[in-house]
Amino acid sequence: MFFKKKLCILVSMILVLSHFNILNAEEKAPLPAEGQSSLTVDAKSAILIEPTSGKIILEQNSHDRLALASVTKIMTIFLIYEALDEGKINWGDVVTVSEHAASMGGSQIFLEPAEQQTVRDLTKSILIASANDSSVAMAEFIGGSEENFVNMMNAKAKALNMSNTNFMNACGLDADEHYSSAYDIALMTKELINCYPQVFEYSKTWQDSITHKTARGESEFGLTNTNKLVKRYQGATGLKTGSTSKALYCLSATAEREGMSLIAVVLAAPDPNVRFQEVMKMFDYGFATFAIACGEKPGAVVGKIPVLTGKIGEVDVIVKDQVNTIVSKGKSKTLASDIQILPGLNAPVEKGTKAGEIVYSFNDKEVGRSDLVIAEDVAMASNWEILRKSLENWFKGK
Repeated sequence: MFFKKKLCILVSMILVLSHFNILNAEEKAPLPAEGQSSLTVDAKSAILIEPTSGKIILEQNSHDRLALASVTKIMTIFLIYEALDEGKINWGDVVTVSEHAASMGGSQIFLEPAEQQTVRDLTKSILIASANDSSVAMAEFIGGSEENFVNMMNAKAKALNMSNTNFMNACGLDADEHYSSAYDIALMTKELINCYPQVFEYSKTWQDSITHKTARGESEFGLTNTNKLVKRYQGATGLKTGSTSKALYCLSATAEREGMSLIAVVLAAPDPNVRFQEVMKMFDYGFATFAIACGEKPGAVVGKIPVLTGKIGEVDVIVKDQVNTIVSKGKSKTLASDIQILPGLNAPVEKGTKAGEIVYSFNDKEVGRSDLVIAEDVAMASNWEILRKSLENWFKGK
């Protein structure tokens, strides 16, 4: 009897864990996850990740292809900030609203054909109020047409390895073959906030306004954030809600506490409040269970490397990229590092030339690595300088 009872408990645990896996980016995390067997998400699909390391903390059907509603706008926003960063558009540029953009239904700010708005105000209304009309107006401004912009969205999705994603429009209205997955959305959100953290300026704003400028005159229009977590959850920083009859209720949300950021995604939650409750539950679990452990910051000097025939004999070696990982909360957050520098380089060499690697480990397991690069250009010495250095070394007995 005792044996049968133990067997039943074991089978139950296996079934639960097979439904809701707690993983890292490549394999099951070697981190204890207290209470994991009771943690379930009331949605068809969900995922929780730490965005600087990309580590997956938990997931549920995260690769299933599902409608994503206005969560689509994360990609629209990504391409807006990319265009701004590349100088293709500016915040003060004036956008003239087309009849097509003004015709968008659903969540909108009621733009009128021929109305003019700045890039800043349209972007603000997308991030805060999830405006479909603003999304299409910006898509046409950047891409020339919504169709061209959608091609850009799909090209970016492919570049980000979003293998279960296909976009058909810029705002997320239901359409055949318009889908993504919780994993892909987390990946897209991660890239957006890592590349353009300034997005939080508007994504965490609760209320703001824009001014409609039409032939009838000017009128103020209020914006209220569709992401209720901005007011409800400590540390919430955004990002995007979505709901349609096909997608049900969706959310990709970001939050930060004690120096650790998290991204939580839920797709097809049954109720608008459930999506917020489930994301808060996921955040609570992540912040209570894990902490961030960080490697050396980019630019940190970790050694020197000889430069043969260079104007200077050696140059600083610095860390190129920061490596982060997650560890169980309450445990040591110190990562062991193995610095591997090449014996030397031949001049001339350019700043940023690879000079080795730094390999990080935790509990004797590798958790990441970064290139080590030289900190400055080193020109080749003249023949006279090479001869002089050789003589100096000879007299010094080197």
